[in-house]
Amino acid sequence: MKKVVLITIAASILFVSCKNESTTNTSDVETVKDLALTDTPIEEITPQYLYITAHSGLSLREFNNLNSERLAKMPYGTKVKVLTSEKNLTMNVGGIKGGMNEVAFNHKKGFAFNGYLSKFFPPEKDSKAKGYAEELKELFPAVKFTESTGGTASKPTNTETLILPTTQWHDAFFVAQQLFDFPKDFDFPNPKGKDTQVYKDKKPVKNTWISELRVSRKDNILEKIEYVYTSKGFGYNVILTQEGETMKIEKTEKVE
Repeated sequence: MKKVVLITIAASILFVSCKNESTTNTSDVETVKDLALTDTPIEEITPQYLYITAHSGLSLREFNNLNSERLAKMPYGTKVKVLTSEKNLTMNVGGIKGGMNEVAFNHKKGFAFNGYLSKFFPPEKDSKAKGYAEELKELFPAVKFTESTGGTASKPTNTETLILPTTQWHDAFFVAQQLFDFPKDFDFPNPKGKDTQVYKDKKPVKNTWISELRVSRKDNILEKIEYVYTSKGFGYNVILTQEGETMKIEKTEKVE
């Protein structure tokens, strides 16, 4: 009799154990199995997404060169999935060094110049600097934003400062250009050139006194990019500089 009871208890325990195992999430098991069979770090498995920063759009090409067939034109601000990333700086486009990343866009796979692909999502039209910084900070905690006032009672100033965790001048330039609304006709200035150079706005809006891009270089390395705008009674400038491992964007408005 004791043997029958013991056998019954053992069978019950075995049944419960098998039942618990059968309710294990199948997808979890497959995930563990897949990770166990690969030497690729988890960070490399996770898809990477970047954003188009070229205002006129960016070409998706069949092969990893700029002369191959264009499969599509990806609009400004589009989020694309990066399939493979080119780390080597194999080409130079308008002073921006980069290579061709393999990306997925609109159910197509192709290659795009990564000098116009940024980890920072671009500001939407009419975005405010503070709001943009707060959204960006959720993804990049090192982002910083400050605001201060100065000047005099009759000629007050307001300064907004945005710090981006990057050393890429072109990334900061495209963010500043969109966020602080200076002319899209200004291309990213080539690092190679005269130590001091001024680019005039070819299509200034009505009643504009000054609208120009001022570039400072040393030994063909950018030191400062400044956009200057003035009109009757009002003006502002936007200054880009590199500080250590970050890019600083500073806009100061003035009442003239």
